[in-house]
Amino acid sequence: MVANSVVSGKMQKFIHQLQWKIVSPISLAALLVLSFLYPPLLRASDKDKISYGQGLIVNVPFPESEVEQVVQDITQNGIIRGTKEYNKDEYVGGAQPADSTHAFPQWTGTGKVFYKVRLQAIDPRNFKDASDVGTLAVRYVLQPQGDKNTVLRINAVFVEDFRRTVHDSNGSVEVSEYKDIRDHLDAIGVMKEQTIEAEKERQQQLLKKQPPAGTEGSSSSRVSPPSGDVTANKSVTSEATIARPPVVEAGPVPSSEQNARQDPEPAATQTEGQTLEQHVQDLRRRVERLVKAPGAPLKSAPFHTATTLSALGTGTEVLILISTQYWYGVETRDGQHGWISRDELEPLP
Repeated sequence: MVANSVVSGKMQKFIHQLQWKIVSPISLAALLVLSFLYPPLLRASDKDKISYGQGLIVNVPFPESEVEQVVQDITQNGIIRGTKEYNKDEYVGGAQPADSTHAFPQWTGTGKVFYKVRLQAIDPRNFKDASDVGTLAVRYVLQPQGDKNTVLRINAVFVEDFRRTVHDSNGSVEVSEYKDIRDHLDAIGVMKEQTIEAEKERQQQLLKKQPPAGTEGSSSSRVSPPSGDVTANKSVTSEATIARPPVVEAGPVPSSEQNARQDPEPAATQTEGQTLEQHVQDLRRRVERLVKAPGAPLKSAPFHTATTLSALGTGTEVLILISTQYWYGVETRDGQHGWISRDELEPLP
């Protein structure tokens, strides 16, 4: 029995060695094929892998003051984009601006920091292993880079209320919030360009409408009394100087022929001065408006769903820079630019 067992063991070992000699070339070929295919598959797997917690760092080609204005507006819009609580939602609502939050450690770096927080958020999407109810927070850090650029850092986290577990974002919140910020900045840039073009056009119209060099002198000679009356000459010269219209940059000054059509009365000096004053008032009424009661929001773009830059009170004076069918692009007295619906403005009294 022992001898048979030894023989049987040797036979099995021989068969195993024989099978390996037969199979090993096939296995070797398979290994060679996999050695060529596996690296690309590995790279594709790494490419599709979702990175959590990296946030977003971008250099924005706008000065810090403008970026800060837009970021403050974004923190006050009440929504957090790039995530949702329920499938039917587009974003998470009910967010509030904050000076700090327990969701992030205290910022010790340079720059200005802003927060937007939604308390008691229910299992928000696009956060790693998120569950339960907790705090959803977004942090914005602004760091100036010279006078024309700003580095913007955006991070988003979800912290469970019960276990205090921190869940990092997969980047969708940061990208969506930055897109909203960039859209606002681009709208401001377009408004600036249109304002510059409108100002250039007004200046060109002013140059075209200015009277020839000798026109004013000939007009004065027609209304001057005989040269022997020195006292009268001085009086008329003084009146002509007072009646000369101020330089108005808000729009082109009409020609003398247009003035004649508007005022068919004799062109006496006193009457001419009154007409020019009325014309200046007309120009003001064309380019200036007052905000109607109870006030109006200054929008970042010419549509009602655009973010509100500020709330303008009743009677606030604005200067019209751009005119569209339903909106005015305006500038406030403190230099802020935005859009107001035509229905919310009224002419000067």
